[in-house]
Amino acid sequence: MKATWITTAALAAFGLVGCGGTTKTAADYDKMTMEVVKKSFVERGIAKLDRLEQDEARLACWQSEVSGKPVDDKLAKKIEEAALKSVKWPSDGKFLGDWKEGEKIAQSGRGLTWSDKPDTPNGGNCYNCHQITKEEISYGTLGPSLYNYGKLRGVTNPNSPEAKAIVEYTWAKIWNSRAYNACTKMPSAGHKGILNEQQIKHVMALLLDPNSPVNK
Repeated sequence: MKATWITTAALAAFGLVGCGGTTKTAADYDKMTMEVVKKSFVERGIAKLDRLEQDEARLACWQSEVSGKPVDDKLAKKIEEAALKSVKWPSDGKFLGDWKEGEKIAQSGRGLTWSDKPDTPNGGNCYNCHQITKEEISYGTLGPSLYNYGKLRGVTNPNSPEAKAIVEYTWAKIWNSRAYNACTKMPSAGHKGILNEQQIKHVMALLLDPNSPVNK
C-alpha cells in the first residue's frame, strides 16, 4: 500500500499519471520515484541518505510489492545463495553467549535513529515483531512467535551434534535473514551491522539455551 502510494505520487509529480502516449518504462518510473523519495529526506545525525540505496535484493523485493507479483524463482534463489555466503560464523566457533544479556538486547529498540549517538549500543528490537516469552502482554506479530523456539525444535543441548543444523540455521537467519527468504521483512542484524558478533551470541542463547525463559 505504502509503496504503491509513493509510486503514484511520484508519477503525479512528474505529470505522468493519466497521460496517454507515454513511452516511459517501469524502470524509468522506478528511477523517478526514487528521485522524489530522496528529495523528501535529509541527513540527520547518524541517519544518512545511504539508507535509501537499494541493492539487487531490496530493489527486486520492492518492485515485487509494487507490482503484486512474486520475485522470479531464479532471482530469489540467487539472492538467498548470496545472503548465505555472506554469513560470518563465530570467530571462536562458539554460538551461544548469555541469555540474560540476549533478553536485554531483544527487548531494546535503541540505536540507529537520527537522535542516537554513534556509540549508542543497538538493540535487536525483536519484540517489535515477535512474541519472546509467555509473560509478555504486548508484542508484534509481523514475525512468528519465538516462545519455545529451542524446545519445539528439540534442542536440549545446543552444543550437541544433534543440534548443529538448528544452531547454524538460527545464526545464519539472524546474521543475514535473506539466506532463507529472499524478501523477508526481518532485518539482517549481522550483515547490516545492527548487532555485533557478541550480541548475536547473546540472542542465540536467549533462543536456544534450555534455561532461557523462551524455552520454559
